[in-house]
Amino acid sequence: SLASTAITCFTRGLDLRKGTEDVLCPANCPLWQFYVFGDGVYASLSSVCGAAIHSGVITNTGGAVRVQTLPGQEHYPAVNANGIQSQALSKWASSFSVAAGTKNTALEAVGRSVSTARPSTGKRPKKTLDKKAGNKDCKADIAFLIDGSYNIGQRRFNLQKNFVGKVAVMLGIGTEGPHVGVVQASEYPKIEFYLKNFTATKEVLFAIKELGFRGGNSNTGKALKYTAQKFFSLENGARKGIPKIIVVFLDGWPSDDLEEAGIMAREFGVNVFIVSVAKPTTEELGMVQDIGFVDKAVCRNNGFFSYQMPSWFGTTKYVKPLVQKLCSHEQMLCSKTCYNSVNIGFLIDGSSSIGESNFRLMLEFVSNVAKAFEISDIGSKVAAVQFTYSQRTEFGFTDHLTKEKVLSAIRSIQYMSGGTATGDAISFTTRNVFGPVKDGPNKNFLIVLTDGQSYDDVRGPAAAAQKAGITVFSVGVAWAPLDDLKDMASEPRESHTFFTREFTGLEQMVPDIIRGICKDFLDSKQ
Repeated sequence: SLASTAITCFTRGLDLRKGTEDVLCPANCPLWQFYVFGDGVYASLSSVCGAAIHSGVITNTGGAVRVQTLPGQEHYPAVNANGIQSQALSKWASSFSVAAGTKNTALEAVGRSVSTARPSTGKRPKKTLDKKAGNKDCKADIAFLIDGSYNIGQRRFNLQKNFVGKVAVMLGIGTEGPHVGVVQASEYPKIEFYLKNFTATKEVLFAIKELGFRGGNSNTGKALKYTAQKFFSLENGARKGIPKIIVVFLDGWPSDDLEEAGIMAREFGVNVFIVSVAKPTTEELGMVQDIGFVDKAVCRNNGFFSYQMPSWFGTTKYVKPLVQKLCSHEQMLCSKTCYNSVNIGFLIDGSSSIGESNFRLMLEFVSNVAKAFEISDIGSKVAAVQFTYSQRTEFGFTDHLTKEKVLSAIRSIQYMSGGTATGDAISFTTRNVFGPVKDGPNKNFLIVLTDGQSYDDVRGPAAAAQKAGITVFSVGVAWAPLDDLKDMASEPRESHTFFTREFTGLEQMVPDIIRGICKDFLDSKQ
């Protein structure tokens, strides 16, 4: 029979690789540290051993468990059973169920030492932890947005500092591990230290200890906006491709509005968590201007990004579950934004009616749209095709992987001059330019720029492009017939069709095109 794998208290369903797996849970896992979502069918985010105790398959003395992978569910209920309170979660991509493992598999596993099973998150076994590098399994750039308002007061401010210090220790900060900084929210936000300032836990702890209490109103919204805009720049130490996270600590409730700040953070690709402490009591609710402040600020309102502690006393048990969340790289749903997760193909009319100087204005338009995006090997990508009766790929999505190179490639495009076969050109671009990236992670957009009537049918090729998952924007100038433009554009056609009489009018369209791409991107993610 199959040998069981020894796992830790914190191994989650999504850490197991097989459809059915026999595992061995250790004894004496601390019940309050378990993270379990659902009842009977558990979200794959849940601790396997926690789910097994919750469902009564084993007790806290550990034992053999058979784990079966299941599809995702629309809703996981919160149920208290066997000393574990499971949490509710709406919609998750995969699930698992647990059943009693067979005894003989358990015997085979006893011979293997438990230390060979790597914990999925948090600290690794001491031997392999390179102190300077930190916990390489935890990829995160984190801003702790601490509460420095009169709401919290000096005494609880110090307890908050202790808690943040404990979280910092458990994260395993290091050159290749998580990096952290701190911003204090009060009347006005103040960045206390940046990601780049310290890469060793000792230094971070010292910096946290030195923080002084500012006092003032709890303008958390203002501080959240400020942090999303200013904190994560490359020069301040943010790293490319690493999730950006803001952990907002809130004692009571904010004095200002969080909704706009939440929207801005999501636009900047920042994952916002809210740790609310001593949340408003029934008597206090009248003083809270927006009862739903947590849901409006967090990255996604799915239960994962909000965290509650009853008070600042006795918070040690809340450290590890919070760290597990912050290290769950794959749950950071807000890291992808329209700026860093799209492929934009430009299809540029090179027909003789345009002329050299107007052709340059078209290229300027292309550059100005491309400029808005974060182009890199792990980010957005840009391609360009010029067409007359024939087509020429000026560059494909993988030819230029920095913004500078893309902009210089656009500048060096030579005007072809000739007829207009837009339909053929769309088919060519769908096949040759988008074909190679169609299974990639980015959302695909095609922007067709033309100044006249096409000699061939555009409706069929445009429909085929849309069927292949490409969103089409049509941009017409001068003599481009509105019917053609509408036939090419994606639904709703009004917002994907643009027209200007003069080539000089292209410039004003740039912000609308960028906004359109971002709107489509966000709608596709909901």
